[in-house]
Amino acid sequence: MHLSAITGLAWASLTLASTLPPLGYERRLLREAFDKRGYNATTPSCLSEAAPTTKAPKTNVWSPISADDNLAVWNLLHDPASGLNLTLPEDAVLTDNYVFWIDTLHTNKSDVLPYLDGDGKIPAKYARAIIFEGGKDVPDSQEYMIGPLPVCAETTIEKLDYMYNGGSGGSVPYNARYFDGPRSTATDPLIASVMSNISDITAALFQGGVYYGARDERTNLSLTSGTPLSFDGTQAFRNIMFRFPGPASYLTPLDFFLLIDCSGTDPSLYSLKGFVTGEKFYPTIAELRTAFEAGALGMEYDQTLDADWALLDYKPELGVRELEDRLAPSTLEIGGKRYKLDKENQYVEYMGWSFYMSFTRTLGIMFYDIKFKGEKVMYELSMQEATAQYGGNQPKAANTVYHDTYYSLGTDMGTLVEGFDCPWGSTFWNISYHSGNSTVINENSLCIFEADMNFPVSRHRTASSNDYGFSNLGTVKGSTLIVRAIATIGNYDYMFDYSFHMDASLEVIVRASGYLQSSFYYPDQGKWGPRIQQATQGSLHDHIITYKGDFDIVGTGNSLQVSELKIVNVSQPWFAELGEFEQMELDASIMTEEQQFNWAPNNQAMYTIINPNATNKWGEPRGYRIVPGRSNIHLSTLNSPWSLKNTEFAKSHLALSRQHDNEPYANSVQNINLPSKPQQDFSKFFDGESTEDEDLVLWFNLGMHHFVRAEDVPVTLYTEAYSSIVFAPQNFFDRAQDGDLLNRRWMEVDADDNLSVETYGVPLATCAMHFDEPTDHLGGVVEL
Repeated sequence: MHLSAITGLAWASLTLASTLPPLGYERRLLREAFDKRGYNATTPSCLSEAAPTTKAPKTNVWSPISADDNLAVWNLLHDPASGLNLTLPEDAVLTDNYVFWIDTLHTNKSDVLPYLDGDGKIPAKYARAIIFEGGKDVPDSQEYMIGPLPVCAETTIEKLDYMYNGGSGGSVPYNARYFDGPRSTATDPLIASVMSNISDITAALFQGGVYYGARDERTNLSLTSGTPLSFDGTQAFRNIMFRFPGPASYLTPLDFFLLIDCSGTDPSLYSLKGFVTGEKFYPTIAELRTAFEAGALGMEYDQTLDADWALLDYKPELGVRELEDRLAPSTLEIGGKRYKLDKENQYVEYMGWSFYMSFTRTLGIMFYDIKFKGEKVMYELSMQEATAQYGGNQPKAANTVYHDTYYSLGTDMGTLVEGFDCPWGSTFWNISYHSGNSTVINENSLCIFEADMNFPVSRHRTASSNDYGFSNLGTVKGSTLIVRAIATIGNYDYMFDYSFHMDASLEVIVRASGYLQSSFYYPDQGKWGPRIQQATQGSLHDHIITYKGDFDIVGTGNSLQVSELKIVNVSQPWFAELGEFEQMELDASIMTEEQQFNWAPNNQAMYTIINPNATNKWGEPRGYRIVPGRSNIHLSTLNSPWSLKNTEFAKSHLALSRQHDNEPYANSVQNINLPSKPQQDFSKFFDGESTEDEDLVLWFNLGMHHFVRAEDVPVTLYTEAYSSIVFAPQNFFDRAQDGDLLNRRWMEVDADDNLSVETYGVPLATCAMHFDEPTDHLGGVVEL
């Protein structure tokens, strides 16, 4: 049903304040409004209660390490006996050793399967930690594995090298490590010194804009620099762009860039590389000043100081749409929740589906042991990386490539707003991650809900000339279970949806909203994007979201079948007068070796993960088809110096590899600053190994070429920035999996034109939304 039955009086009290109240605030007021107007507790609520519980068949072996384990690991690392010589992060400088973060180390599949599928012992749990080791003779960032957990006498601290193939294991050169607070603080004196010497220039060019240092009260400009910050770890640099500060600073860039060298741990050796403004490069302050005094510097357009136009609030100047003061429709689970949860084990059951969930600070939510009607479909489904690469004729746009796991994407999965980010009545779960010796809880950051698909799963009408126009008609209601999280990484809000359909298909969807990373507008730079504001140009870029699908179709022995649709010339004796004519046919083969590959032109190939040792009733190999959805793309630039070897996973639509415990992730979280010499080189996964009847992993890319537009102001719209893929049963069963669904209608007309309707015992639902007095809207009990 649609939640459209609330009076203006009732809804007026539900308006959000300027500061967002805790989640559930509106819902509580809504319930109170119903209660005061005669809510009948014997009638099911339109805002349905908690989902029924179930018990996971096994303990969730993929679950994150606990808060207690994190604290114990933190204490162990800081114990002098461990020999790591650690400083507390808040006291650290560049030449100290300190913990960057602690997270959960993946559990090896080879250890999980004996437990999951048999009587093997539960696998040991390990933590992983990145430690910045600036105090070493050759400073670096080193990753460690700590376990088994809980911490005990057997717990060890070992270098985490085995899952990286770049040649240096878990070690990353100092110059390529994450650019954190201490590194930023170390570069600020050079930036402040340079900018102070040209404050008269910047004030003249940018409406009084000056930068004297991050903590100087006279500073009224903000700065930003993107990634990568190094090519191979032998050097480090910052290409800094200045902006007007404020909530929409991404949309108010200035045409001024400061380029510095910040290699090593001695800030006294950091140096100026030059300036860029007016599409020209000035290597020194003297050359910049000479151009300024000659009148060669100037802005054709002043950047706006008022950023109200860029805020995502109500804009009355756009006018009023008729009837928009009424609450928009909303999906409600009025029949009650039809999924079951084991919250402790993060385990879900829904209409034949079952799966476990987990979470890491870098990858966000992950899915394991996905089954339909008790049979294996996938061992793991997880997002691996969110890449964005830009283009332009200015330093920030030209050199920017983002890997959002570098910024700990999972930690940015924030609170969801009920009724807007997720439907009313959704199940909300918290997400937690570890920061230092503490654990941070992002409340209500994951939602689970069943949604009306707004089209039937299947339908057919057998036409007839009787009064009804059919002799029989069948239609099956479409619904799906969606697990959703939204990660706000800087300027972008990525919405991740995992949709479990009634027909046993599984859909993965990603959407992007949020602020553009924009550039200063020049009339001759239209090839990189249009003008979108007074002095702002949209920056052309790609979004590529890489996923891992570890398929186990009824077991681990799988193959990838490629069924190519080919056009051939044939002759058939019953069409002798045609001679040869074009015909299409399927040419099925098995992909025999690991490889990266792209969708066939015109989608004239079907890719199916099959189990060659299992057939359905009709003798066909059981499998799941990989169905391209909307905007299945790969990275446009394949040889850019900024993403040369560290972004190989984004350069093809699909990739097939053998499953190996030492290849759990497509990327390293510190790979972004190593485009020439990556810590993890995804292309090395594909070394000619056989993929016939093996444990296979499919890597796939979703995304969008972001052709920016004025309608990206104030933010990009989810309706258009949208990409998806579907995994659908292909002879996995003997017939379609909709025959056992009771939410359907079967209508027959007999020879005497008598109509009968079969409802299969599923009642039309009612739910409580009582009002004592009549209203202009739909009042009382909503009845369908």
